[in-house]
Formats: sequence, C-alpha cells, structure tokens
Amino acid sequence: MGSRPWLMRTYAGHSSARASNALYRANLDKGQTGLSVAFDLPTQTGYDPDHELAAGEVGRVGVPVAHLGDMRELFDGIPLDRMNTSMTINAPALWMLALYLVAAEERGIDPRALAGTTQNDIIKEYLSRGTHVFPPEPSLRLTADLVAYAVERLPAWNPINVCSYHLQEAGATPVQEIAFTLSAATAVLDAVAARVPAERMPSVVGRMSFFVNAGVRFVEEMCKMRAFTRLWDELTRERYGVADARLRRFRYGVQVNSLGLTEAQPENNVQRITLEMLGVTLSAHARARAIQLPAWNEALGLPRPWDQQWSLRVQQVLAYETDLLEYGDLFDGSHVVEAKVAELCAAARAEMARVGALGGPVAAVEYMKGELVAAHAERRRRVESGEQVVVGVNAFTTTEPSPLAAAGAVHAPDPSAEARAVAAVRRWRARRDAGAVAAALARLRAEAGDPEVNLMPATLECARAGVTTGEWAGTLREVFGEYRAPTGLARVAPADSSVRGLVRAKAAERGGRLRLLIAKPGLDGHSNGAEQIAVAARDAGFEVVYAGIRLTPAQIVAAAVAEDVDCVGVSILSGSHRELVPRVVEGLREAGAGDVPVVVGGIIPPGDAAELLAGGVAAVFTPKDYDVSRILREIVELL
Repeated sequence: MGSRPWLMRTYAGHSSARASNALYRANLDKGQTGLSVAFDLPTQTGYDPDHELAAGEVGRVGVPVAHLGDMRELFDGIPLDRMNTSMTINAPALWMLALYLVAAEERGIDPRALAGTTQNDIIKEYLSRGTHVFPPEPSLRLTADLVAYAVERLPAWNPINVCSYHLQEAGATPVQEIAFTLSAATAVLDAVAARVPAERMPSVVGRMSFFVNAGVRFVEEMCKMRAFTRLWDELTRERYGVADARLRRFRYGVQVNSLGLTEAQPENNVQRITLEMLGVTLSAHARARAIQLPAWNEALGLPRPWDQQWSLRVQQVLAYETDLLEYGDLFDGSHVVEAKVAELCAAARAEMARVGALGGPVAAVEYMKGELVAAHAERRRRVESGEQVVVGVNAFTTTEPSPLAAAGAVHAPDPSAEARAVAAVRRWRARRDAGAVAAALARLRAEAGDPEVNLMPATLECARAGVTTGEWAGTLREVFGEYRAPTGLARVAPADSSVRGLVRAKAAERGGRLRLLIAKPGLDGHSNGAEQIAVAARDAGFEVVYAGIRLTPAQIVAAAVAEDVDCVGVSILSGSHRELVPRVVEGLREAGAGDVPVVVGGIIPPGDAAELLAGGVAAVFTPKDYDVSRILREIVELL
C-alpha cells in the first residue's frame, strides 16, 4: 500500500508584495507544492500602512496587502487555478479572500478552480494570538459568512482552518488543544447552520479543515492526532448527523511547534523540528495533508531563504527517501497507542462538556484563556526547576560556538519597505474612483447592520472599487465596535516565588509596593511571554499593571505616569523593537519620568540589543532567558 506525499509549504512573506512574489516563485522552483502566505500585522489587524498603530510593523512578519493592487502583485505570474494557497488570516479573512477572488476574476479564472485555505478561526485569536479586531459575536458572523459563501461558490476551497496551533504555543496541554479546538469548530458549524439549508450541512462539515501543532513528544502528539480523528468523526456523526464517512474525515495541515525552539544551541532545533514532524506523519490514519516547518533559527529572528529551504528539504527527505509512505498505519493494534488515545479522548470529552456548560466557546473565552495561562505557567515552572529538560537550555549547556548562529544568521527586513508602502497606499487612494469607493463602503456599512445578510457580496464590491484594508475594517469597526480580550491572569493561583523576599525588602526600602507596568507596543498580539512575566511578578510580590496588547508608545508612557510605576516592561516579538522601544524611552523622559527603567523582552538580535541599551534601555531579555525568577531579580536590582 502506498500513499502520496502531503502538500509541502513554507510560511512566508515579508517587506512587500513584490519581494514576497519573488520568494514564492523561488520556493516553488525548489519543489514546494503549495503556498502559505504570511501577512504582516497591520494587514492581520485591519490597518493600512499609514495608520499610527502600523508604525514599525509594516512588512515585518509578513507581507502588507492594503488593496487589490497588492494582491495582484503578490501572485503575479503564479497560476492561481493550479495553485493551492493557504492564507493565515482571521479577523479580515473575508476581505483577503475577496481580494484573492477578484484578482483571479481579472485573469478570467473560474472561482470553482481555486484551491486553498483561509485560516478564518477567530476564537483562538482571543485565547492566544491576539489579532482579533471585533467582538466575538460579529467576528463569528464574518467567519460563518465566509464558510457559507465558499461552500456554495468555491467547492475546492477550505473556508476555515480551525486552529489549535497557537493554543499549544500559549501552553495548552494535548487535552486542552483537542477540547478547545473542537469546541470552536462546533461554534462555527452552529453559526453556519443558521445560514445554509439543512441539506447543505454535510457539505459544510466536509469542507472544515484544521491547523494543528505538533510538539517534540512525538508519541503523545501522534496519539493526539488519532484522538482528534476519532472525536471529530464522533462529533460530526452524532451532533450533525453526517452519514458519509468521507465527509467526517479530520482534514488537517500542520506547522510544528515553535514554542520549543531555543536561542541557545539553535542547531538543536533541526532535530526538534524533525521529531515533531514524525508526530503528524507516522500514523497513516491520522497523517497531515499539508505540512509547513519552521526554520532552525526562528528563535533568533526571521529565517532567510536558505533556512526555509533547509526546512523544506527535511520534509522531502522523509517523503521521498524513506519508506514511510509504502505502508499502512504502523500503529493499528498497538495496545499502548490505543490506551493513550482512549485516555486523551475521555479527558477531551470532559473538557468540552465543561466549555459547553459555560455556554460554548464564545461565552467561555475568559475561562479558556485562564486555563491556557495556567498551563503555560506550569510548563514554565517545570523548565525552571529542571523537571522538564530542554537540551542546551537547562541541561547539557556546555557548548562550542555555533557557526550557524554567526552574524547575519537571520533575515533583515528592508528598512525602507514601510516608507514605500505608506507612499504606495496614498497613491492608490488618490488614483481610484472616489464615488465607487464611497458607494461600496456605504453598502458594507448598511448590510453590516443586518445580521441576516451575508457580507461577502458587499466585500467583493469593496475590493473591486479599490477600498483599502483599513477602510474595510474601519467601516466594520464603526458598526461592530472593537474588543480587548481577557488576559487570563486572574485565574492563575499564586505560586511560591524564590524572589519574594528580595521584592519585599526592596519595597520596604522604597516605602511601598513595587509597581511594574507590562505592555506590548505595536500590533504584536503574541502575549504569552508578557503574561508569564506578569504572573511571576505578581507571585513575587510586585503590584503588576498589565496594560495588554496593541498600544502606542504614547499610551504606554501615559499609563506609566498615571500609575506611578517603578519599572516599565515592554514585550515585542514582531521585530519592531528598534522603532517602538526608543519612543517609549524618549516619551518617559519628556514626561519627567526618565528615571523609570525600561526593560525589553522579545526576539532581539545582539546588535539590536546593544543599540537599545546604548539608547537608554536598562535591560534586554531574549528567549535564552528562560528563568523568569532570574529576570525578576535583575529587575529588582535595577531599582
């Protein structure tokens, strides 16, 4: 028995549509069999490149797509009717798919020939990734509108990847990953059921896909995938009455774990990535349909094309050189595997019932967020104590200098890309038909006010008229409002802290509790690290002011002054630290609070760290600084 290889992708995009197009063509020439588009943070959160919050973020972690012209350029020369394109986009998923459809329409391509996926899973954004825009209810409406439209008009398109990847990155256990993901899928299906005829629901179920994570405990991860498969079959048969077993298949793509990638001895990440891939390939009955692997150096910064090529070659060696695909499922009949799968299924059913009792995943966002923060805190405790070994980090740390991690080991985004994007979007606005834009946005605003209307037709009109990403999202912000997700900090029970005595002594010396402000400037929504520092600092006796995500430097300065804090902690993982952190430091000086130390955490190359320290930052912490107690000691010493 033989099998075809899975779809091989690389998650990619940077600087501009033109630069990303060149990267896509090069990757396809190297044997990649599908595209996975990484959008930059302004695009993901519905802002144009010239918005105040986009400063420093344009083209950093993905490609900026502000309008139809960008989408045309992004896929120039790439045959969309023969391509499988995955788009990691959520809050503006309806908008990005509309741009893609219009770009294909202009080439005369039948939309029924378009194959690919929009991630389009908004619930996990409130729990882990932070690129939500609107409140949960209208966001779920947008998700359901896209699914309903695609099932009717785009038979080869997967309108949603219900996404567990970021749940594991936020600390989810395998049980939480299964339960929260399937609960989210149920919420989407229930929402779509109100928009399509009952006889279409089996087709809706058949178009559902998933995007999962696989950690280095590859036996447990493989069992997790078998449990996912079993529970999805059970759920869709019993809850939605889908009789056709083919429509009940658990179809998933995967990017393996990035949480476990280390800055220390980064060459070890190669074997971690390889072992993680085995968890989603070894079991034929639960094998991924598409795989994208991170690069060995993603804990250092953005990977270069050569680094991405290496990750692609890891997949190709497994698929084409080994004999894995020549056999059926290697684990059928294994008592060990069956017992583990049954254990995971039972625990996941119980957790799903708990979420259901709270009113479903939308109502249970705060509960689930708290559980993830607590699970991540427990993982952090195990690593810090040495109970969970991380090679090269808390064990086997004696090392030779890594020739791979020499200067220039990561991709440096084009520093002029943001200015060009700002100028380009302004030219685009000046050259279009203002009347057509106004009419399209007026229609969008009116139809957004009627929850019974599918917003894809109005969104397609906006795309054709030349509306920008910021204008589309801004119009819906006016109707739906915006949303700040819960932090989850309140649900985590205090833990013993080895730093508590030091904090108490310093507080007594200063005549009051130590106050620490923790905030994330810019649009980076990955708040896991900031939340863990906040939890640990609170446990140690700090009074923690957690300002949350998506803040301007001016807002952070204002909060620091208003709260009279003793230290400001800034977290950035998007690479915008050189632009945003100096504005915080300078803003504090201008506000008369220049004596308040600023500490920074994130993926920050050594050269950038030196530049920040020279500019007035008191300390810089990167992924190698896994011991949070030590970080807190250093903060106390700074005071």
